[in-house]
Amino acid sequence: MQQAPSPAHTGPLPGRSQPILVGITTALVGFTSSFAVVLAGLRAVGASLAQATTGLIVLCAVIGLATLWLSTRHRLPITLARSTPGAAVLVAAGAVDGGWPAAVGAFLLVGLLLVATAVVPGLGRLVQAIPAPVAHAMLAGVLLTICLQTVTALVAIPLVVGPVVLLWLLPVRYAPRWSTPVAFAVALAIAAGLALAEGRGIAVQAPTFTPTIPSFSVAALVGIAIPLWVVTVASQHVPGVAVMGSFGHRVPWKETLVVTGAGTLFGAAGGAHAINLAAITAALPASEESHPDATRRWIAAHTAGWTYLVLALLVPVMTGLAADAPPGLLEAIAGLALLGTLGASLSSAMEVPSRRVPAVTAFLVPASGVVVAGIGSTFWGLIAGLLVWWLLSPRKV
Repeated sequence: MQQAPSPAHTGPLPGRSQPILVGITTALVGFTSSFAVVLAGLRAVGASLAQATTGLIVLCAVIGLATLWLSTRHRLPITLARSTPGAAVLVAAGAVDGGWPAAVGAFLLVGLLLVATAVVPGLGRLVQAIPAPVAHAMLAGVLLTICLQTVTALVAIPLVVGPVVLLWLLPVRYAPRWSTPVAFAVALAIAAGLALAEGRGIAVQAPTFTPTIPSFSVAALVGIAIPLWVVTVASQHVPGVAVMGSFGHRVPWKETLVVTGAGTLFGAAGGAHAINLAAITAALPASEESHPDATRRWIAAHTAGWTYLVLALLVPVMTGLAADAPPGLLEAIAGLALLGTLGASLSSAMEVPSRRVPAVTAFLVPASGVVVAGIGSTFWGLIAGLLVWWLLSPRKV
């Protein structure tokens, strides 16, 4: 699986520290960009602040260990991440019948489905058979409800959210990958400043590491597990493989699915909803920005794995600051973090004019937030989009 060296590099050779710095950057960007979304998702499906804190720690630990394993084993810049679109699905799903234990049961099923996708050929083909416009539109409908919270928060608390939005915009043009981390850091600083100004301390959440005994309900399995599995594979794993391939790295498809599925299974009882191949941040360690020699880029991914293990130690402080934030501030950050993904999803969904009706259908149903038979709108959006797609598809005579 080792890559051939890249063509001769005409510029100055980077020092040994270059892939290490890129690895640290990869983990920091991935961690801070998704923190608010994942925290909101876990809280939405019933986790207490302590349980969500534990879930975030477990996610970091599993991502770090799995990234270390894959990058070392294959000498490839393979990086993993927590499923940010999956966390958005959790926000849209909200509390389900059975509460947090039922959500944990859904996380376990997602892990099983990820492993099964690797070993059962039909399951992989099933996900890939979902029309791309429908999948992108369903995800866009989920993201819309979260991104609108930025607008709501800006109107409700403009003096708090306004500076965050402004400082998010400033790096967008020249350093877009840092826009959300900067906004997130500013939001935490504001939360800390307000807590200290009001004479309140910052309550650091001590993780209990008490496993949640899962329960299983139809609403959680259908409304959480299936959409979470679909978006994790279709919106994260498949694009992650494509990003790596664009830089000449061949990802072991089955093994990465097995590892991410096993990691999700292992972390589910602690509150970890799903892990997957990194997609957006995968380009950092996989590209020449990491090292001109492709055989040295795995060091960046390896470093990212260690960095995630260190970041796990900071989670209690960050969730404590988040708990002290004014209502709406963290939700605004989550919306800003997903704005680019929303735009990309809408663009992909509406790209083919003849397929816009099923795409719009798959977009509107999740965006509506309707709950039918105790099952959230994300699942119904997928079903509605597929049904309209089938009805409008040309038939052979």
